[in-house]
Amino acid sequence: MRRLTRLLADNKGFLTFMLCMFMFRSAVADWNVVPTGSMQPTIEIGDRILVDKAAYDIRLPFTHVSLMHRADPQRGDIVVLDSSAAGERLVKRVIGVPGDQVALIQNRLYVNGKAADYRPIQVSRIRDDREDPALYAVEDTGGMHHAVRWSLAAQGHTRDFGPVSVPAGHYLLLGDNRDNSADSRYFGFFPRNEITGRATRVAMSLDPDNHYLPRKDRWGAALR
Repeated sequence: MRRLTRLLADNKGFLTFMLCMFMFRSAVADWNVVPTGSMQPTIEIGDRILVDKAAYDIRLPFTHVSLMHRADPQRGDIVVLDSSAAGERLVKRVIGVPGDQVALIQNRLYVNGKAADYRPIQVSRIRDDREDPALYAVEDTGGMHHAVRWSLAAQGHTRDFGPVSVPAGHYLLLGDNRDNSADSRYFGFFPRNEITGRATRVAMSLDPDNHYLPRKDRWGAALR
């Protein structure tokens, strides 16, 4: 016991720093590794994303207890959540907020009866394209616009979704990689209190197909 007390006393500065860092990451800002491609092309496999933990709530560190409500997620936000339905942390895009009616028909998004517009774009360097070629477009609902990915192999087999109405206190979340994302189409609506922050930009990016060397052009890139 005496040796432990001496060890703690000799390293109290370091221990205090580590505690403060963990509290900061829990309640203010954090960075998360993205191991899957469900948000491609917006977030690539190997990206480390910066998460604003105080975007919506000031929370008691190491808990989901909200000490102060600041804002609610908006359509188009990329959010991080600890999902009880999925049993893991997810990164998805907010498509429907409480009261919205949402549908996907033949890969076209409808929000409150209004169909999104699509503008084809060219996207390169997406890892999955080598074995699963895809089409890319900017999806524009008027209030939000961002890139989406559709697998060519899934064309003609994609199931329609909805229309569904988003209940109070819940959100409808989808991945930008529409044919390869476990999201509200599988898990249903996500509760507001499971959303822990908003992803704002790529902190750093390492390419798993190139010996995890840095993708320097993605460092600091804003997420839209």
